[in-house]
Amino acid sequence: MSTLALKGPYWVTVRQYRRTLWLAVAAVVASLAVIGVLRIWDAQTPDRYYEDGGQYAADDNRGYEMLRLAIEYGGVYLLFLPLLVGVFVAGPLVAREFESGTYKLSLTQSVSPAAWLRAKLFSTTAAAFLTLIALMGVYRIGWGRVAGSWNLDWADRGPYEATGVVLFAYALAAVAVGALAGLLIRRTLVAMAATGLVMGVVFLVLGAYRWSFLPVKTITGPAGPTLWTPDHGLMMDTGLLTSSGARFDQQVCWDEVNRTPGLDSMDDGGMKLFDRCLTRHGATGQYLDYHPQSHFWPTQLIESGILLALAALAALAAFRVLRARHP
Repeated sequence: MSTLALKGPYWVTVRQYRRTLWLAVAAVVASLAVIGVLRIWDAQTPDRYYEDGGQYAADDNRGYEMLRLAIEYGGVYLLFLPLLVGVFVAGPLVAREFESGTYKLSLTQSVSPAAWLRAKLFSTTAAAFLTLIALMGVYRIGWGRVAGSWNLDWADRGPYEATGVVLFAYALAAVAVGALAGLLIRRTLVAMAATGLVMGVVFLVLGAYRWSFLPVKTITGPAGPTLWTPDHGLMMDTGLLTSSGARFDQQVCWDEVNRTPGLDSMDDGGMKLFDRCLTRHGATGQYLDYHPQSHFWPTQLIESGILLALAALAALAAFRVLRARHP
């Protein structure tokens, strides 16, 4: 067993931040307790069945509603976990060591600067990954019951990250960015703020553009009945088509209607004018752009690849900065 024990700077890092590790364990246990209790509460009220064979939670099932809310907010909680890891690495783990000068003690113990930083980053990454695995497992316990309900579809923010692999890539990128910020700034609070800002921008940018990585699929149909995305797909755009197949912006007709004098006195609110405008422009069909559920994993892998590239660049820069200042 002695060969499996942590040694040198790894042991020092774990020992130094053992309270943080115990806090992570407590968070996992508390999450498991909450989701477990809510699943038991939900099971106390039988589901309702309909003639079409559908199975739905009963209207008076408060346990189900509480479970759905817990999973909805739990996804947001998991989103912030990589950000917290990055802030922790930038501040207490790296910058504070330089700010207080305690890093000098480690470097006098026959430990090279690179080994010192590597031990900190590897230990933090391992702890973050284990915590993520545990919390995502707890999330799955509740997800299987409420998946597909309001704000809990496969492409929604929170469930998308918590049910895939991209969250691990975010954690890895946050560790590397935090290390670089801590080494460059060497002031605890400023390094934490800088890491939070950078990773916040990364979260927002990738969240806004992830559904542009792959081309959408399109279905068309005659004007009239509303088109619906097949197989719980993610709708990206919908609109009208002309007889030539070109897309037509119906806002053109709405603008024309709104410019018509006496619109307020019309009983139909100008719908006849709107329909005549569509006919005049030859709008006879409609289209719907969507991402099928099969795009989930390819999108996850593309986004993870971008984050891993960011992590590699930030880690390389961090070790270069360390080597330049402490050869």
